[in-house]
Amino acid sequence: VEHKAFTGLFQMAMVYFEQLKESQDAWEVCAEALAKGIYSDDHVKFFCFQVLEHQIKYRHGGLSPAQQQLIRETLMKWLQLQLMNSQPEKPFIRNKAAQVFALTFVMEYLTHWPKFFYDLLSLVGLNPHGVDVYLRTLMAIDAEVVDRDILHSPEEVRRNTLIKDSMREQVIPSLVESWYQILGTYQQSHPEITCQCLEVVGAYVSWIDLNLIANDRFVNLLLSQMSVEDLREEACECLFEIVNKGMDPTDKTKLVESLCQVLQSAGFFNVEEEEDVDFLAKFSRLVNGMGQSLVLSWTKLAKGGEVKDAAESLSAIEAKVPLLLQLLVHDDDDISANIVGFCYDYLNVLKQFPLLTDQQKTNVEAIMLAVMKKLTYDEEYNFDNEGEDEAMFVEYRKQLKMLLDRLAQVSPELLLEAVGRVFNNTVQRWQTASFMEVEVAIRLLYMLGEALPASHGAHFSGDTAKTSALQDMMRTLVSSGLSGYQHTSVSLEFFETVVRYDKFFLVEPQHIPNVLMAFLDHRGLRHSSPKVRSRVAYLFSRFVKTLHKHMNSFIEDILSRIQDLLELAPPENGFPALLTSDDQLFIFETAGVLIVHGESPAERKQALMRSLLTPLIDAFRLLLAKLASEREEERQAALADCLSHAVGFASRTSKAFSNKQTVKQCGCSEVYRDCLQTFLPALSCPVQRGSLRSAVRSFLHRMIICLEEEVLPFVPAASEHMLKDCEAKDLQEFIPLISQITAKFKDQVSPFLQQVFMPLVLAIFEVLCRPAEDNDQAAALEKQMLRRSYFTFIQTITSSGMNQVLANQGVENIERVLFTIIQGAVDFPDPIAQKTCFIVLSKLVELWGGKDGMAGFPDFIYKHIVPACFLAPLKPSFDLTDAQTVLTLSECALTLKMIHLRRGPEFIQYLQQEYLPSLQVSPEITQEVCQVLQQPDAKVLKNYMKAFFQRAKL
Repeated sequence: VEHKAFTGLFQMAMVYFEQLKESQDAWEVCAEALAKGIYSDDHVKFFCFQVLEHQIKYRHGGLSPAQQQLIRETLMKWLQLQLMNSQPEKPFIRNKAAQVFALTFVMEYLTHWPKFFYDLLSLVGLNPHGVDVYLRTLMAIDAEVVDRDILHSPEEVRRNTLIKDSMREQVIPSLVESWYQILGTYQQSHPEITCQCLEVVGAYVSWIDLNLIANDRFVNLLLSQMSVEDLREEACECLFEIVNKGMDPTDKTKLVESLCQVLQSAGFFNVEEEEDVDFLAKFSRLVNGMGQSLVLSWTKLAKGGEVKDAAESLSAIEAKVPLLLQLLVHDDDDISANIVGFCYDYLNVLKQFPLLTDQQKTNVEAIMLAVMKKLTYDEEYNFDNEGEDEAMFVEYRKQLKMLLDRLAQVSPELLLEAVGRVFNNTVQRWQTASFMEVEVAIRLLYMLGEALPASHGAHFSGDTAKTSALQDMMRTLVSSGLSGYQHTSVSLEFFETVVRYDKFFLVEPQHIPNVLMAFLDHRGLRHSSPKVRSRVAYLFSRFVKTLHKHMNSFIEDILSRIQDLLELAPPENGFPALLTSDDQLFIFETAGVLIVHGESPAERKQALMRSLLTPLIDAFRLLLAKLASEREEERQAALADCLSHAVGFASRTSKAFSNKQTVKQCGCSEVYRDCLQTFLPALSCPVQRGSLRSAVRSFLHRMIICLEEEVLPFVPAASEHMLKDCEAKDLQEFIPLISQITAKFKDQVSPFLQQVFMPLVLAIFEVLCRPAEDNDQAAALEKQMLRRSYFTFIQTITSSGMNQVLANQGVENIERVLFTIIQGAVDFPDPIAQKTCFIVLSKLVELWGGKDGMAGFPDFIYKHIVPACFLAPLKPSFDLTDAQTVLTLSECALTLKMIHLRRGPEFIQYLQQEYLPSLQVSPEITQEVCQVLQQPDAKVLKNYMKAFFQRAKL
């Protein structure tokens, strides 16, 4: 191959290199080019290495010893060139070279190149360009052989273990010595090489003999680098890896303690004087690693009953608490977050002691104060437009919450007392306090609810110390005027806390009127921030649900105050509404709860409910008429949206009723019937069908619960509308409605079901038969879901004792349906649907398969149901290792059992003489099957059938 080919256009070169990779011997050209440094173009050099890499990765086994030798020589010659170059190669080339070195090492170290490291080290010496490639190669080897995040085959795992064992025996001490020399030599002149070397030490420390590193000579060198500006972050990381290495607990304690002594005497514990936050974040992580290691040592020693050593570990842990606290309260959240793990573990240790010493109590209080301080928002926090910084603070707050919960487990009394102090102190001066102080004071009260759990929120009964403290704080919260504080975060926290402790108002109901006003005026639902209004709409509904019994005298007042929030926002995009339609749902639900649970007479409730729903009914009629004549698509969508909201709101008001009884008692049946009458025509609206249908269907579901049989007159018309030109999704959502009606009303809907049955079934067949694109996954899934729904529908009918619905469909139709069930049981590899089909078949055999069953059905059993029970499990797609499929097989076995129950000896005879012989089943096994079928225990049959089909498939 001519060298000229290497120059030329980039695209052509790409194609050319792909060919080079594949060709048998062209790679030797690349090898020569690298060994002699023929090309100056970086991309060409990179490609040469790629071609070489391809050979080593995929063709190494097929190379002759001479060719393998050529690769080794090429690499060493290339490295030799690096030592002589005044400028190093670009980093991306050095990284690729290191990868190729590492791949060659993995392939040849155990066989052809045991002296790999000696060759490398003796060539490189202390030449910076060479050392750089050597260190990159070590990192690449770590990635190939050690990195646990990469999945390896069992073969690779075995090979990697052998490589590590061999390295430990032969070369690790020499490598460690080389690192020591590199770290000492380049500290001043080449900080980037020193950092690389520190990274290598950190990576290798996890699997080599720790004594080679954790000795005075090496550790002192590392510590000296902790004082060098450019190196200290890497040195910190390296020490972290050393501390994290698994080892004997007593030795670990000694190692950590000796490290600490040196760090302390070098002044690293004076955190306040350090200004470099990036370094402090790494240092904090190091202290966290040391602390967690000590806790782990203490746990092992305490479990092992080694009292003296455990006590030493414990005092080592406690000695770190002052440092822990300095880092925990640091202004920079990253530094603080990095120490949370140690703090959490330390509290976990304290949790195990029945009594705390005075010092430990002091530590706990100091941690509490630190957590309270750090929970506080910054001035910079942007509440209106939360970005990445805000999201990070929210995450960090979650970590602090874990600490608070753990503090509560260590000492609930101390926590209550500390929160009480901060809370009362802040609330007394809330008018002059900053929003951050006020927010965190309420936040702490809120957090106590989870930190000191009480079943079903019963925080105000039981243990008096706790209840009276919480009660005092709640009383202060609602009577201090704090609800008027002008800041989004404080407003939100106020309402969240009021609702978290809504049981407080059962104990002191005199505060309800004040809090209600806060919900209803500019502090709550009419707050200037949409975020607050939206959250308050939800919280208000929760508040009313818990306390409606205490609101009787305010009901009409509340309803008149929220009147404007119950208006359907017109689709004209004019003045923005106070609440979104999702928020309005909660207001409608609240209004419903207030009306239904109030103590006024039924006529009054009826009138209130009418005045709540009539505006929706009137608006719906107008808008539906508009929609029918609207041509422009965007306007159509806006109108349909508005119509759907109206239905949704009406639906939500009914949430206050538990059943028909309560609707009748309130005299509200009629107004909901009017709603139905008004909403149903929307089902046949030719435009925007999807959203309208699903809204009206949800309303129907609700009404089946609220009006029961009063819904029935509406069902035929609704069904007719819904079965007009429908898609798979429409049908799939319509079936649960019909199933709900069938299961609930049984015989009452039998005539209607008999009418609607075939039109529904035909609509389903029509949709299932439509051709689909080959790779349209969504359409295939929709069909599968529809098929499942269809089978479930048939199951509902047969199991509700409504078999006359099927029986009265005429012979042809019955046959059509039965064949779809057989097909579902056998042909579609969908175990969920197949299981349903076998349940249906079993039920039909029970209903129609006896002596006085349906004419012609026994014949169908022998021709179709029995074969289905054997052919389905024999299909290759019937996977007996899959749990869902095993359930299908159980139903299949139960179907056979049911046939035996209904047909008796005749069935056994048919299996013995006709069916099983036709499947080439041996007489012995046929005998076995028939015996098991006649046993009373179904479990025996299920297990036998599983074994039978497992054998049949071998």
